[in-house]
Amino acid sequence: MKKAPLGALQSLIARLYDSSPFYQKKLKACGVLPEDIKTMEDFEALPFSDKAELREAYPLGLQAVPDERIVRIHSSSGTTGAPVIIPYTRKDVEDWAIMFERCYRYAGMTDRDRIQITPGYGLWTAGIGFQAGAERLGAMAVPMGPGNTQKQLKMMVDLQSTVIASTSSYALVLAEEVAKQGLRDKIALKRGIIGSERWGDKMRRRIVDELGIEIFDIYGLTEVYGPGISIDCHHHCGMHYWDDYLYMEIVDPMTLNPVAEGAYGELVITTLVKEGAPLLRYRTHDITRFIPGPCPCGSEHPRHDRIVGRTDDMVKVKAVNIYPGQIDELLTEIPGVSSEYQAIILNENGKDAVHLRFEIEAGAEAEVIEKTVGQAFKSKIGISIVPESGPVGFLPRSEKKTVRIIDKRYE
Repeated sequence: MKKAPLGALQSLIARLYDSSPFYQKKLKACGVLPEDIKTMEDFEALPFSDKAELREAYPLGLQAVPDERIVRIHSSSGTTGAPVIIPYTRKDVEDWAIMFERCYRYAGMTDRDRIQITPGYGLWTAGIGFQAGAERLGAMAVPMGPGNTQKQLKMMVDLQSTVIASTSSYALVLAEEVAKQGLRDKIALKRGIIGSERWGDKMRRRIVDELGIEIFDIYGLTEVYGPGISIDCHHHCGMHYWDDYLYMEIVDPMTLNPVAEGAYGELVITTLVKEGAPLLRYRTHDITRFIPGPCPCGSEHPRHDRIVGRTDDMVKVKAVNIYPGQIDELLTEIPGVSSEYQAIILNENGKDAVHLRFEIEAGAEAEVIEKTVGQAFKSKIGISIVPESGPVGFLPRSEKKTVRIIDKRYE
């Protein structure tokens, strides 16, 4: 990782103290003045920001510039509480497009590409971010938005789209339909820019094989511009992030202390130049690690690893912590098991029970594989489950994000 930009962080804190009522209150509460931040140790003693606080600032409590400088707002979904509204200045919008164009270039896109954009438009940041980056690059944007799979396929064939932008869940839907309808020889896709959710290697291989594309992980979140703040390159050995716009830390989610170099922990982001709603030490709750050393591609931008899960993805069953990533990894190692699964947690006769539903490939012996999955789960994760297999396609598909763990114990 590059040397921490102390000067940029000091400038940010001075600006927050002067112009952000939200952060002025936080800094005053802990007795910190901008001139107190003389070292990185001083910076690392500053308080974190969390989504719960951002929700309390609804609707525009995060705004740090006058109204006349705000040109747009975006918002989180608000499915688990009040939405977080993020105001953007003209420069914020331009900076985001610059970062997105970089992402496309790292993925090998040029102005001759045609990118079919399937994420949603509107208050959500995804669709419009993908489009702004494409327009800045000079590529042809095909702004489909989500859903209407048959129309997506028609446009993919008729316009000869070369790049698909989507969630991994919807990329799988499209891949399965391309295979089912025999369209592989009629499409011109070369690349997929995939983001918005954690996904496993088995799902990755299915999308690659069925669409015949190279796929690139893209990362971002509404609170921090949106997607486009990091992406992997053709070497696929970590995701380059734009350290001239963002300062990233990785901390132990329990102690909130920095982790050792190369260790996994929670990603924390500070926006260095964002104007409308700058963020200081924002806890993303995404789990990753920094990858030390230079990338074979020669880029000077540092790397973090793929997002392997979230601190709030975890569920506890019979005193055992379970993450979706553990289940992904377990199923990847078992031949005959496809990429899709769903863990349903129930209370049965006063006791917790996990029903793991998963898909198996044609010709696989269900009884044998169910026994293997049950034994592997007990051995690697530590509890017994009820394995339930079905053919490829029997689990629900999603045009957005796929819910992997459903906890019904308290319904």
